Amino acid sequence: MGLRELLIPQDKVFFDLFEKQARVVKEAAWQLVALTEDFTSVKEKRHAIELLEHQGDQITHDIYNQLNRTFITPLDPEEISRLASALDEVLDYVDGATEKMFYYGIKATDSHMIELAKLIHMSSAEIEGAVKGIRSIKDPRYIEERCIEVNRLENLADDVLAHAVTDLFRTTDAIAIIKFKDIYEHLETATDYCEDVANVLSDIAIRHS
Repeated sequence: MGLRELLIPQDKVFFDLFEKQARVVKEAAWQLVALTEDFTSVKEKRHAIELLEHQGDQITHDIYNQLNRTFITPLDPEEISRLASALDEVLDYVDGATEKMFYYGIKATDSHMIELAKLIHMSSAEIEGAVKGIRSIKDPRYIEERCIEVNRLENLADDVLAHAVTDLFRTTDAIAIIKFKDIYEHLETATDYCEDVANVLSDIAIRHS
């Protein structure tokens, strides 16, 4: 990389990578919904999500690598780092939840898992829109609206988790309780990280508008 590339903000590179990462997150979330709604061919579906998680890891690596090589960045380096990390965590927890579904050997998903998966997918769609918006920040209100919706969805996920655990503890199978509670919590944590992504995007929209 020459001096010119070091000094000129690499706007396109970072925004291209973030948009690519957001697309991967949404695709993984969509596949999570498909898995929970049709809990068949679990090994194959889980593997497809795992491949997306690996793809996301590579994009995150590329973002950090670009950050280390760029002298002037279009966003604050801390903002870039926080956004890359939060997006990566969403993928990690989506992948982790499907991994537990597979390795725990559960026979079927339930309505709570399906609902949480749908909330993750809806959040990821809002995130993708907001990520596209930070390229130029022509409409900070649009970004804010997407972020507010992600926060609303995360609150709904909290409620779903509470109801799921309540229902779970009405059962008597201790092993099943441990397995299902772990899966529920992994799914809900994915929505927590969606909210973290939204918070970073909201900060960016405010600071750069």
